[in-house]
Amino acid sequence: MSAPTTKKPTVTEREARQVAEAAREQDWRKPSFAKELFLGRFRLDLIHPHPLPADEDVRRGEEFLARLREFCETSIDSARIEREARIPDEVVAGLKEIGALGMKIDTKYGGLGLTQVYYNRALSLAGSANPAVGALLSAHQSIGVPQPLKIFGTQEQKDTFLPRCARTDISAFLLTEPDVGSDPARLATTAVRDGDDYVLDGVKLWTTNGVVADLLVVMARVPKSPDGKGGITAFVVEADSPGITVEHRNAFMGLRGIENGVTRFHQVRVPAANRIGPEGAGLKIALTTLNTGRLSLPAMCVGAGKWCLKIAREWSAVREQWGKPVALHEAVGSKISFIAATTFAMEAVVDLSSQMADENRNDIRIEAALAKLYGSEMGCLMADELVQIRGGRGFETAESLAARGERAVPAEQLLRDLRINRIFEGSTEIMHLLIAREAVDAHLSVAGDLIDPDKSLQDKARAGANAGVFYAKWLPKLVAGPGQVPTSYGDFKHGVDLSPHLRYVERHSRKLARSTFYAMSRWQGRMETKQGFLGRIVDIGAELFAMSAACVRAELLRRQGDHGREAYQLADAFCRQSRIRVDELFGRLWSNTDDLDRKVVKGVLGGSYEWLEQGIVDPSDDGPWIADATPGPSRHENVRRPFE
Repeated sequence: MSAPTTKKPTVTEREARQVAEAAREQDWRKPSFAKELFLGRFRLDLIHPHPLPADEDVRRGEEFLARLREFCETSIDSARIEREARIPDEVVAGLKEIGALGMKIDTKYGGLGLTQVYYNRALSLAGSANPAVGALLSAHQSIGVPQPLKIFGTQEQKDTFLPRCARTDISAFLLTEPDVGSDPARLATTAVRDGDDYVLDGVKLWTTNGVVADLLVVMARVPKSPDGKGGITAFVVEADSPGITVEHRNAFMGLRGIENGVTRFHQVRVPAANRIGPEGAGLKIALTTLNTGRLSLPAMCVGAGKWCLKIAREWSAVREQWGKPVALHEAVGSKISFIAATTFAMEAVVDLSSQMADENRNDIRIEAALAKLYGSEMGCLMADELVQIRGGRGFETAESLAARGERAVPAEQLLRDLRINRIFEGSTEIMHLLIAREAVDAHLSVAGDLIDPDKSLQDKARAGANAGVFYAKWLPKLVAGPGQVPTSYGDFKHGVDLSPHLRYVERHSRKLARSTFYAMSRWQGRMETKQGFLGRIVDIGAELFAMSAACVRAELLRRQGDHGREAYQLADAFCRQSRIRVDELFGRLWSNTDDLDRKVVKGVLGGSYEWLEQGIVDPSDDGPWIADATPGPSRHENVRRPFE
């Protein structure tokens, strides 16, 4: 067996992109509403009528939600979790007792077998009781051991590990390293084959659930050998294996009860039978797992939005300013309207994406990514608006409010807790690039060789011919469509008329596709460097998707007789607000400061503006920016603390 390397992989930007490209799903075997939207094709038929869960799924899901609600109301003391910065053992024991660890695990393995719809509703409920509890359950099931084994595991692995995950064992997902975030090509943790085992060496950072986990999913680099292709590979690892040390439990500005740490592997032996999938499939497994796993974060953002709306309604009705409730002042009322309308749309996006995931007839990789992106951004905005509505009381802690005799409303805690969602499971910036790559996939499939500097003239000529055929058929369809016909989507007119919003989506879907094509023609190979432009393209698509989901949900509730009139009002308000944002984003596609910003950044990095930093003191210490992660034995106490 060779010794573990102490040198981090050195890769170029191009090599890093090739690793990421090889890991993504290459084919589109099923239709995708969001993919079509970016191509200028508004396929309302893919989401309307709104798909519905089966009666048995509803019965089982509602029964569990009732048990979970009772548990959250009687057994979760959110203030205690915030104060002690940990979830009490008895809370976790209670969650195990009601089956919350196995919500997504099939009943034949001892789980509850809930659908994605009800799993997300459960996370929304649990996360509203305390976000750290929601994070514990989500990290365990959305990205921990159960989900990758469900998709890629062998039958023996499922039989061995899923019953444990369903009832007793907490799992965690370990990918990030001290010097490796969204660039997995530089992954340094190694797994060297030694007989029937692999030997793991390396350090993992930000291991959500890692401090308390019983089972780990670990991503490590396997060296290429005559017996295997090597590459980044996924393993199920027993957390109490010799050589594993939890060296530190991290503390954060929010989610104070989260069990997130630093884990070191030194000569850790893992049976080859615990490898998930073949060597080199680790990133593909991670990305595929996240296709639906990402829905957990926006689900909890929906719960946060509902709570923001409740507090905003109750507070702004009793707090008077200048002779009337603050809600009736336009400056505050606009914030309440934004919270109400956006919560409605976010729930529409999550429920629609989740139901499509359950039916498995659509490819939802873009929808799930858009839901995560949109939910995390809007969730933070809503929490910030709630703090503003509450004024000084919004900035004051719940504990302080209670100490002086007022209702303990943890608005500032919510703002701190939600902030991580813009970073968790793909930062907003990375989500922009990931979604943009999928959105332009059709273009790259037919014309990618034209802008690839490594392709031969013969390849470029062939690509040019293929592109000519594709664009000759595609471009004319972007000129006109149902969005220009006043009677289109007339079945969305019931008191409030939502049909103009759907016509707007159709027209602007085509405009979005034309803008993307023009940008590719203009920048060609430099398109991937235009991250500001790509981010705005994606944000426009997110708004159009949310508008579509909101209208479809409103019509569903109307047909079901379930607050249909009010749902139409909320959908109308959201679409009007969203259209303002879309119009602004389209304007900023071509009128922005991107070029100037790049010049300023170069000046900042080159020291041209250091004079601007004068007149302050820096309270930071002088430690290294990135901790040393050289493989080897741990010099720290093991702070692993499994739940009793």
